[in-house]
Amino acid sequence: MSEPFSRHAKPAVAVDVVLLTVAEGALKVLVQRHTDRGLVLPGGIVRIDEPLEAAVARVLAQKAHLPDAFVEQLYTFGAVDRDPRGRVISVAYYALVPAERLATALAAADDLLLAVMDGIEVRAPSRLGYDHADIVRVAVERLRAKIDYTAVALELLPAEFTLRALQDVYETILGVRLAKPAFRRKMLDRGFLKPTGRLETGGAHRPAEIYVRA
Repeated sequence: MSEPFSRHAKPAVAVDVVLLTVAEGALKVLVQRHTDRGLVLPGGIVRIDEPLEAAVARVLAQKAHLPDAFVEQLYTFGAVDRDPRGRVISVAYYALVPAERLATALAAADDLLLAVMDGIEVRAPSRLGYDHADIVRVAVERLRAKIDYTAVALELLPAEFTLRALQDVYETILGVRLAKPAFRRKMLDRGFLKPTGRLETGGAHRPAEIYVRA
């Protein structure tokens, strides 16, 4: 006969969010200064009556100052010793946000900063606390895999963009240079994009056509 549920120890459940953006030609992740653990991902303990998705939305609103964002569940991290404060299981998510939207968040909180990614590692002034470096690595690997067959990279761009800007995002995420003709043909063939019929203005390059998400 199994033991009553009430006799089992109850670990805490947390959500941690890997919020990625592309800014100044680099893939960056939003991190928060923590009193005891240096730099950490925005996160928090899930309340007893709170769905996971609501906890993620609360963390984004309260700690990243974002009312909404593209978010997807990533992986569950449950090493016994991952948190020195006690038994905490983290359900990690990754979020993608255009750099322009993060400007307000960074201005509103002096404990937030954007750490630059070096491949799948975080290039930060100090090591990320807990197992957050592992969480970030898994998030970047997931993003690199998904941009090959989904339109998820568009979440890192404003509503209107050029193919040049889209290629910049792909190259930044993958860390490689892509052949321009082949890349553009591939993007247009996928049906992710819709031309506006308008050209960009004020740029140093030859005016490029502006696209939106189909």
